[in-house]
Amino acid sequence: MSILKVARMGHPVLREAARPLVKSDFRDPLVQKLIDDMIDTMHEYHGVGLAAPQVHEGLRIFVAMLDDHPDEEKSEVAVVINPEITPITGARVEGWEGCLSIPDIRGMVPRHMEIAVASLDRKGHKVERRLKGFPARVAQHETDHLDGILFLDRMTPDAMKTLAYLDEYSKYHAKDDD
Repeated sequence: MSILKVARMGHPVLREAARPLVKSDFRDPLVQKLIDDMIDTMHEYHGVGLAAPQVHEGLRIFVAMLDDHPDEEKSEVAVVINPEITPITGARVEGWEGCLSIPDIRGMVPRHMEIAVASLDRKGHKVERRLKGFPARVAQHETDHLDGILFLDRMTPDAMKTLAYLDEYSKYHAKDDD
């Protein structure tokens, strides 16, 4: 497996809509290798999710730990292809987010609290998930990457005041997440 280079904010690939995978893509060994490399890259950078555009691939794929309390050692990594998100309720909640493409920055982002995600797995089989809380936040964040959207784009004007470098977030705000 390979550790892939992560595109940083400002790279055009992060602002482009990714193309959906078609049936023949699932048999392509390069697509399967990309998925494995994305999982390794996500773990290498201690992320909880990673979208293909973040590693310079314009495909509608993301990998993520969608457990309530993700743990790199124990959590299963979900492979999510061509996701379609439907909010379960209209309620949105602000929560802290960061991004491997915007390193060392955190901010408060409003997201739907509970969602349904229809997608395909790495073999092309249909998967339906109902997610709430943190896993729902992760799925929405990663799906945004597939549409060329960064978490900063979702922040309200008031939330922009919460932007913090990781050190300051850890010092002043991380305790709020406990």
